[in-house]
Amino acid sequence: MAYVQVPKDLTKVKTKVMFNLTKRQLICFGSGGLVGVLLYLLTKDSLGTTMAATVMIMVVLPFFMFAIYEKDGRPLEKIISDIIRCKFQVPGVRPYKTENYYAQIQQEIYEQEVLGLGKENEIEGKKTGSGRDRKNQSKGR
Repeated sequence: MAYVQVPKDLTKVKTKVMFNLTKRQLICFGSGGLVGVLLYLLTKDSLGTTMAATVMIMVVLPFFMFAIYEKDGRPLEKIISDIIRCKFQVPGVRPYKTENYYAQIQQEIYEQEVLGLGKENEIEGKKTGSGRDRKNQSKGR
């Protein structure tokens, strides 16, 4: 009896168009083949067949990488765009700053208690000092 394996996660299943390739793969392979053949035909006379074939392979490899490579369900162009965005478009250092409300409360308490005590002593000293001066002035007369 024939056994057919059915995948459990249907989100990873991709529809095949022709030659067991997806539409994306067909477009990338077709454009890579077209560019490669044209480049080879244009450069084989001036560079020689070996060098023209090497240049053609180097030019066609990115097309094939875009067609085949996927990581975590994301194609290569999305991965490259994320890398470009992280490295060049978005600022690299993003400092984490918080509002320390506890330190603000401590500062207010310090200002009220410690600095306020000095002000109260000055105010009380002026009140008592002025009273003593009046008493001393009255006794001295």
